[in-house]
Parts: sequence; C-alpha cells; structure tokens
Amino acid sequence: MKEYGTDALRNLAFVGHGGSGKTSLADALLFIAGGSNRLGRVDDGTSQFDFDEEEKKRKLTIRSSLGFVEWKKSKINFLDTPGYADFIGDVVAALQVTDAVVVLVDAQAGVEVGTDRVWRYAKSRSLPAFFCVNKVDREHADFAKAYGSIRERLADGAVAVTIPLNEGEGFDGVIDVLRMKAFRYPSDGSGKGNPEEIPADAADRAREARERLVEQAAETDDSLVEKYLDGGELTEEEILRGLKAGIAAGTLYPVFAVSTGRNMGTDLLLDRIAESGPSPANRSEIVSADGEQKRKPSESEPLAALAFKTVSEAHMGELTYFRVFSGEMKASSEPYNPRTEKPERIGQLFYVRGRERVEATRLTAGDFGAGVKLKETKTGDTLCEPGGDFVLPAIPFPKPVIRSAVIAINKGEEDKIGNGLARLQEEDPTFRVVHDKEVRQTLLHGLGEMHLDILVQKLKERFNVGVELIKPRIPYKETIRGKAEVQGRYKKQTGGRGQFGDVWLRIEPQPRGVGFEFVDAVVGGVVPNKFIPAVEKGVVAAMEEGVVAGYKVVDVKVSLYDGSHHPVDSSENSFKVAGSMAFKKGFLQANPILLEPIYEVKVTVPEEYMGDVMGDLSSRRGKILGMDSEGGFQVLRARVPLAELYKYSTNLRSLTQGRGLYEREFSTYEEVPKDFAEKVIAEAQAAKEEA
Repeated sequence: MKEYGTDALRNLAFVGHGGSGKTSLADALLFIAGGSNRLGRVDDGTSQFDFDEEEKKRKLTIRSSLGFVEWKKSKINFLDTPGYADFIGDVVAALQVTDAVVVLVDAQAGVEVGTDRVWRYAKSRSLPAFFCVNKVDREHADFAKAYGSIRERLADGAVAVTIPLNEGEGFDGVIDVLRMKAFRYPSDGSGKGNPEEIPADAADRAREARERLVEQAAETDDSLVEKYLDGGELTEEEILRGLKAGIAAGTLYPVFAVSTGRNMGTDLLLDRIAESGPSPANRSEIVSADGEQKRKPSESEPLAALAFKTVSEAHMGELTYFRVFSGEMKASSEPYNPRTEKPERIGQLFYVRGRERVEATRLTAGDFGAGVKLKETKTGDTLCEPGGDFVLPAIPFPKPVIRSAVIAINKGEEDKIGNGLARLQEEDPTFRVVHDKEVRQTLLHGLGEMHLDILVQKLKERFNVGVELIKPRIPYKETIRGKAEVQGRYKKQTGGRGQFGDVWLRIEPQPRGVGFEFVDAVVGGVVPNKFIPAVEKGVVAAMEEGVVAGYKVVDVKVSLYDGSHHPVDSSENSFKVAGSMAFKKGFLQANPILLEPIYEVKVTVPEEYMGDVMGDLSSRRGKILGMDSEGGFQVLRARVPLAELYKYSTNLRSLTQGRGLYEREFSTYEEVPKDFAEKVIAEAQAAKEEA
C-alpha cells in the first residue's frame, strides 16, 4: 500500500447518539473510495465494521473500529465509535487519539442527549468538527430543524455546506453550496453524485445558504473580510481557504445533508475532509503527561505512540491499536514502554480497515495501525524511543455507573473466572473487578447492564467459564447514637488451666466519618498493660463482624476504664474474648443504627421526561438537590441510596426511550430509615440462620 506523509493524513472519529448512523457512514465511505466491493449494512450483518458476533446479533456497535480510505491524495483514518452509553469508554479513547470529529445527528430527532454528551467530550479536547445531518431520506425528516438544533445547542459556528433536495422519502440529491451545483445520486448506492444545475424551486434556499457560508468563511481571515465587506465576490479557492482556517481554529463547523443508508451526499463529505480537514502536521506540540517534555508531530522527532485499544480476535490473537504522535514505529522494532520499564517487541504491523488487515512496514507520525500479540503493553500505555521516559497523557475513562456480584455456575472455577476477568480488563479498562471483603462478594463495576452482560458472554466464549450476575449486597455500616457502660466477663474452667478476663468498657459515638478510637483509661493496673492490646483486638474483631445485622461498625469511641484479672488464668485470649463480649453487649444498649451509602447522581434528559424521572427518583428515596439546563437538556442532581440504584441505568433508558443518561459518585453514609432498617436486619438474620 502507498505510504503517506504526515501532512497527507486526516484523522477523524465518528461520534453521535446511538442509531444516528455512524457505522453506516463508515461502510459508505469505504465503498465509495473502493476499499470494499460492496456496501456493508448493519441490518443484514454485512457491515465491515460491526463484524463481532455480538454486534451482529444486537445490531449495534459495541467496540470502536478503525478504518481508512484513500481519497484525493489523502489517507483518511477514521474510528467508528459506539453510540450506546454502556460503551462510552471507547468514544473517550477515540477522542484522545483523533484530530477531528464527525458528529452524526438524526434528521428526525435533531440533537439528542448522546449527541450532547460526546460533543462535550470533543470540546473538552478542542477538536475541530464536521456535522452530518443523517437520514434525510426518512419520513418526517427535517434538515432545517436538525441544523437549527446543532447551532442552538452545540455550535453556533455550524454552517451548511450541503443541503438536501427532495427531503424525505423522495430524497435523491444535495446542493453543494460551495460550488453552487446540485448533485443527483443513482438509487444503486454507488455514492457518486452527478452534477447538474440547481432546480429553480431550490435556488433561493441555495443562495441563502451560500451567503451564510461565504460570510463565516470570510470572518476567518482579515483580507477575506475586507474583500467581502467591500462587496467583492469570494472565489471558490478563497472560500475553501477560509473554511479550512475556520475548521482548524474551531470557529466554523461544516454541516452536510446525507443519507448513509442510501449512500447519498457522503462523497461530498469526503471531498471536504480531504481538502479542508486538519492534518496531524498542523496540530500543536505533543506534551508529556507530566508537562515537562514536548515533541512536534513529525517523523524526525523521537517516537511517541499511544496504545488506545486492545482487542482479541479468533484468527489473529490480541491486536493492540496505536496512534503514532511523533517519530515512526517500525515492524520488527523494540520500542520502550516506560510503565513496564522494558522494551516491547513489535513483530508485524498492520493498517486496519474494519475486519481487514493490511500489512505495514512502518507507521509514520500521525498514522494509525495495530501490532499483534504484544507481551506487556496494555491499553493506555505509551511506547517511545529505547530508554526514553516520554509518557503521553492518560485516557480519562469514565467512572462506572452499575455494579453486580458475580458467582461461578460451577464450583471450583473461581481461579478461571479471575484470570478471565483480568484478561478482559486489559482490553476494556472501563470495568473494574473488586473482591469486596466487606460484603464477601466479587463485584463487577461497569457502564451499564449490557456492558456487564457482554463481559459475561466473553467469559463463556473465550475462557469456557460460566458465571451468573446477581444483585450485590449493600455495604451497610453499623454505628450508635447513644452511650453505654458495660462489663464483659469471660470465665472458663476446665480440668487444667482456666480462662479469665474481666473488662469494663465505655462506648460512645464519634462524629460521622471520624472512625474508631480506643482509649486506655485503666488506673491502678486492674487490667495489666500486657492484656490491654488484646482487649482492643477483641473490640475490633466484634466491629468487623458487626453486631446488629453483620455489617462493619464505624465511628465509635471505646474506653477501657476498669476490670480485673487472675494471676494464673488470665491470658491475652481471655481478655480478647472479654473485650468482644463487652462491646457487643454495650453496642446493643447504645441505640444502634444502620448507615447506608448515599450517591450523588446527575441525570441528563430531554425536558419532556423530567416529571417521570423526578417521580422515579423520589420513589427510590432520592432527595432532589437541584435542576439546571445544559446544552438544551435538563440536568437533575439528586442524592440517592445505593440500595435503590441497582440497574437504574436500564430503568432510566426505559423511562426516557433511551434518551436519558446518568452519572454517579459516592457522597457519604447516612442513617437508614427505621422501617427500612428493620427489613435489612430481618433479612440479615434470616440469611445467618439459613447459613
């Protein structure tokens, strides 16, 4: 395959709300550019990018796919990303390594919650953007309304570069307002528009769109502004120059009318990307994670490449996807991994085009590719020159929003489960495995119910181990509101030496979050110094075990102030037991209560769903903190008990027809209401009796 210099590369990520047509766009561009001999389709399972069996079955993108096309002397790399919130981690990783985004917006729905979310991620990285108003061939499609929602909610610098002809089910072409030509498309899906004069009934719309495009392009350059204000007509070359400058500066965002299903209008998108899209050579210097080192995006600089994704494929083994930011990566080389402090052997290198692999001898600065079966390198690692210490910034993966306990279907497979989950976590850093001693369960934390379901499916298919996801236990805590002074007396006489320990404890509450404090208040040696640590151990053991419902005790102060001992029968163990007995008795006398973890949640929804969402949160014992508007959507903030958030992401999607998103973060522990606490205690006691 032909090699391209850094200035001839264009790197994009296709992002948008689920179902907006990102994968269909990837398939369409591949077909138009001759990278495939047929137009792949998601619905019939022939997509070049959604080729995983789970993706085919569910008809949605689960993991990002890398592709490229060669077009007008440029190599255009693109990442087709998931739209479903459960897989937003792949979107974040893609935005870390791309130079621009193509945001797809449904012509019927306009800007949706998922669109807004990925746009905020893109803007946090100051990425240039192109917009595609897709599905303009559908009934009730409204390009003008969708275009207006882009300008109002996302980017007021958005400007139409193509507009639709015969919008709706009769859609068959677009007007290129830069060239002032109409392009009609054949119905065979070939994607090649035929130029013709603009129909008379569309001439006014075209002139208005061109005037706005010329005005915004002129504003990017003083000389163009001067010419425009003097009444001079800008040439096509001058408009393109202004367009390119505005895109790079993030002040102008071209908008295209397309139908990815019929493959119409997509060739003009490719033209603009090739002609006006930013090149890696134009980006600012690459700065290391510690801010101490800088490199230019040039192959003359030392190597700096980021491993942004790891996938496992049946016939290839593990593939590690790279973006080379500076220098070059060669096949059969040994770049250095600063995390492992070891060189990593790079055998074969490939350009990746969906399911296809094209062998490469090297990846130059700005380019993408994949290495096979790397031993040590994981997602998020940097590879640099031998002996180097240049580390690229970490990928800011989102925090989990769901947790489930996992149990083996067959006993004795716990080690296989652990090994399998560890391998999967190397591929997907957005889920966490926690062996929680407090609730005595192995917990999976992920981005949604489907996310965890697919992990379970992968465990079964790739590691031949079956697991079941069950509702996780809640890590309640026990504490007290009152005080108590109690005696713990342990006396046991057997045929030989006996056991004797006698202590008096004062138990009182501590402020929330202060923790445990043990005070030695013994006077006169009634409890010898050598036995006092044993009393504390007994108290701590009782606290770990729990008193009321088997949950860990927190925020108590325990003072040992009196007691007695036997010169022969007393021992460390006897005082440990006495301490435990006294604590349990005193705890029950000191007005014990249960505490539960409270999370702060942020729910983003279209306004029409606010009432349902608020009602649902109230039914979950949630306390509303406030509401705001953000990007045209309503943002609800509330504090909700963790016990009420099990599978909440799934319920929210159901309430909002898939248009609601939420994030959560631990806030504090609060007292459990009495009626709810009684239920929790009864369940704990029943479970203990059953065990």
